[in-house]
Amino acid sequence: MTRHRLLQISPITPPADARLARDYDVHALWKEADPKAWLAAHGSEYEAAAIHLRFPCDAAMLAALPNLKVLANFGAGYDKIDVAAAKKQGVVVSNTPGVLDECVADTAIGLLIDVARGFSATTRFARAGLWKTGQRPLMTRVNRKKMGLIGYGGIGRAIARRADGFGMEVRYNSRKPVEGAPHAHEPSLLALARWADFLVVACPGGPATHHLVNAEVMDALGPEGILVNIARGSVVDEAALIAALTEKRLGGAGLDVYENEPNIPEALLQMDNVTALSHIAGFSRESRADMEALVCDNVDAWFKTGKVLTPV
Repeated sequence: MTRHRLLQISPITPPADARLARDYDVHALWKEADPKAWLAAHGSEYEAAAIHLRFPCDAAMLAALPNLKVLANFGAGYDKIDVAAAKKQGVVVSNTPGVLDECVADTAIGLLIDVARGFSATTRFARAGLWKTGQRPLMTRVNRKKMGLIGYGGIGRAIARRADGFGMEVRYNSRKPVEGAPHAHEPSLLALARWADFLVVACPGGPATHHLVNAEVMDALGPEGILVNIARGSVVDEAALIAALTEKRLGGAGLDVYENEPNIPEALLQMDNVTALSHIAGFSRESRADMEALVCDNVDAWFKTGKVLTPV
């Protein structure tokens, strides 16, 4: 029996790669010495492709795949895919939403607690033997504070539920209010930042949100405010963030994402009021397995029904 052909633009994960190779006639584009030349010669032969969210698929690559009908993306984010060009070309793009929401929300709360209470800084303090000569300064509590959310999708709502458990008052900023939401919508981001003790970034990346959190927003959050970003590095003006922290116009930051990953500015790494992770918010054995299954399930669904399970 002839198997369907699938162009794998990038490696995904070993289990996902193995499942796709088992079920399809897969060609690994990333292994080609000259991918552009190979696409020029063979791109028209493929109707389906799969890609990891860390790899780009721009309009030029899509144009080199003139008969492409579906692009299965491994990841909830798809800012490295030219979705507008794909839509214009008639390509359905799928992603893996929802499966990471709970783990990412856990990370957001973990970052918030770490920065507010200074756990990572105190660990460094204790390991250096400094407790023998003094104690760390008093930090701030997390319970019964005010949390502002930028974005109120699946991840934002999961964060809000956790904040409810800490007795926090939660408000959110998004393009429009969410009907039936148990939390108040604040249409002004600046007003939200002025009101909040903690501001958590949980919105999509891309041009529409580039540097949405700028110096003005950080100044509104203030010298005791804490910024948490588990969304995309592009949403926060990193240079403005460093300046605000250095000049003590902002109280602290919990970061999992950066503008130029995997490069984290040295200034952020040296600050005791910054907790810096390596883009691991959704990293758990369980969530990874769910993502692997969904990207493959989307490919399966396309070939069986002509539709994907989770279109962008």
